[in-house]
Amino acid sequence: MAKVTIADIARESQVSVTTVSRYLNGNYGKMSAATRTRVQETIERLDYHPNASAQRMRQQHTHIVGVIVADISNVFSSLLFKGIYNELEPAGYDVMLMNSNNSLGEEHDDIDRLLSQRADGLIIQPNARTAAAYESVISARKPLVLVDREPDERPAGISQIVADNSESCHRLGLELAQRGYDNIVVCSRIRSEISAQTKRVEGFRAAAEESHRFMVHIEVASNDVDWLTRELSVTLGHLHGRTVVISLMGPLLFDLLAALRTLDITFPDDIGLVSFDDWQWSQYVRDGIYLLEQDPQALGQAAARNLLDQIRAGSSPGGDPYAASDVITLPVRTVSAPSI
Repeated sequence: MAKVTIADIARESQVSVTTVSRYLNGNYGKMSAATRTRVQETIERLDYHPNASAQRMRQQHTHIVGVIVADISNVFSSLLFKGIYNELEPAGYDVMLMNSNNSLGEEHDDIDRLLSQRADGLIIQPNARTAAAYESVISARKPLVLVDREPDERPAGISQIVADNSESCHRLGLELAQRGYDNIVVCSRIRSEISAQTKRVEGFRAAAEESHRFMVHIEVASNDVDWLTRELSVTLGHLHGRTVVISLMGPLLFDLLAALRTLDITFPDDIGLVSFDDWQWSQYVRDGIYLLEQDPQALGQAAARNLLDQIRAGSSPGGDPYAASDVITLPVRTVSAPSI
């Protein structure tokens, strides 16, 4: 007879694997008395006996994972968290989502709170320019994955999951030069010490230098649409030849479209237009916008899987979670449209 598993108990009890895991860990806070009784009866009926080593491992863990995103209002962060949650919840983990608001101070407080809660691991979309900001996590040998952004001086044993930001933009920059564009105007909105957009700027700058094209970088920061409209008007007024304008993040594209409308500038007739990111809505803008598209959900899934690998690696006597660390770069794909 096949060995009874937690999944068998969950199926027979008509509850989730997470609920059974919580029951076995004695975590009844979210569980009704009827559910507890049903799970216990199923365990007795199927004669389920937890593996002793697995039971010891569970007793050493809280089955809580902390996730810190930079801006919860950004759809990117929502999709990133969805990918993380979809991996961790079936594995029996409660996921604590925190929003750092692109603030180093808030991020530091979030980390302290998660460490005090004895979270089994952390996934962080970092705000700090250097990895030294995460020393409290690293020195505790707590499973850690940095996702989306790339701090400097990251220790070799710390996991990093990012999109192919720099090289994808470098390739597109060279393609734009081949298409006859003389000028590349790159628009970003960076609100923390580091951003994935920084790598994108580097990629386009390298392509512009390589192809002898002129590049202008407009950092919008916290400025509004009126400011962007004035900045674009001045910038485009000084350029000669064919120009392409690039938004380095999806939300900024809304402001860019509004500014172009105010200036009565159309694409692809007056300029070319490209944007990074997409949530399936830009296809409805005229005939669509040429895109560089990453997959935030896939980034989240990869981060969660590696965190689980680290937790498992650190659960054995003398085990080091960072032995399971990894550096993963996921591809960015282009979505063609007649905006260039």
